[in-house]
Amino acid sequence: MDFQLSPTATALQERLLEFMDDKVYPAEATYHDQMANLDPHDHPPVIEDLKAEAKARGLWNLFLPHKTQWTDGLSNLDYAPLAEITGRSMHLAPEALNCSAPDTGNMELLTMFGTDAQKEEWLQPLLNGEIRSAFAMTEPDVASSDATNIELSITRDGDSYVLNGHKWWTSGAMSPRCTLFIVMGKTDPTAAKHLQQSMILVPRDTRGVTVVRNLEVFGYTDREGHAEVHFDNVRVPATNLLHTEGSGFMMAQARLGPGRIHHCMRAIGIAERALELMCRRVTQRVAFGRPLAEQGVIREWIADSRMEIEQARLLTLKAAWLMDTVGNRGAAIEISSIKVVAPNVALRVVDRAIQAHGGGGVSSDFPLAAMYAGLRTLRLADGPDEVHRRQVARTELGKYS
Repeated sequence: MDFQLSPTATALQERLLEFMDDKVYPAEATYHDQMANLDPHDHPPVIEDLKAEAKARGLWNLFLPHKTQWTDGLSNLDYAPLAEITGRSMHLAPEALNCSAPDTGNMELLTMFGTDAQKEEWLQPLLNGEIRSAFAMTEPDVASSDATNIELSITRDGDSYVLNGHKWWTSGAMSPRCTLFIVMGKTDPTAAKHLQQSMILVPRDTRGVTVVRNLEVFGYTDREGHAEVHFDNVRVPATNLLHTEGSGFMMAQARLGPGRIHHCMRAIGIAERALELMCRRVTQRVAFGRPLAEQGVIREWIADSRMEIEQARLLTLKAAWLMDTVGNRGAAIEISSIKVVAPNVALRVVDRAIQAHGGGGVSSDFPLAAMYAGLRTLRLADGPDEVHRRQVARTELGKYS
């Protein structure tokens, strides 16, 4: 295994670190001030300022491995340290670089499977950062960790498809800039189990699409939101079908593989920032006559955090390297492994940092509580821990059958 960054990625890493120091970290206070005076789902102007600066610095659409007008495409291994850096400022950095979910996965779907017309109408504005999108797969009435369970129907009717069903945790749908849903449903319930599903492009303003409510995460209202959505006799042109009927499950796996590793890369960045906050806190606070940093238990927290972060990073880099060398399918077990390991490691580090901050750690005066809420949710997003453990265990047991 070779984890050496390419010269291009090394140069991007240097530029991104400068961008974070010069623009992103100083903008965090501005972001919070602007959000305090806006509707929870409004778009703060500072984001557009950062996007313009990122474009000017050549830090745009770095996630996409395919060549575009903005980038020649990076390998997963080259993107890994860049995504980690953006995780240090989750509210600002990923979107500033046009590298935030769910748009990243949706852009990859459109790049790989969209028609020329679909790319012109939807992909180009997404690549330009002019609109946002949402991915509607999870449903409240079935165990959506098994994607074959989904029940939303996509029925052909002449030159149209008609959608009926109920979705939730449709991330991004509360943003006023979200204009497109990529919806997964069943076109043929009688087909083979993994060939029943399809994906279709649904403009948000289509008649019959009702965004019912935003779903809070541990009491937090995410700016882009996680929506419950009803689709009642929603009619869209047949040309809105993505790829072919019956290819929905395959496309979901193609979308979720890179998405999972991106989440893990950013989770490591969150853990790094939490460790930094913990170290700064314990060197500044005194209890029982000496700095907290001199307490043995605190030093154990710091040492364990550093070692766990390094282990998670190495496993993530291995998964990225395998994705580049043998493909997503060949890296499936490593992707499942890091999807369990990285969020859990980051959660432990954040939890220690919260403890080191005392009462301040669970308040909104520090970012740690929000970090914890987001990371805990990540243990469910893109497949819960149990599904990924099941996959790893099944592969391991297969060696003995």
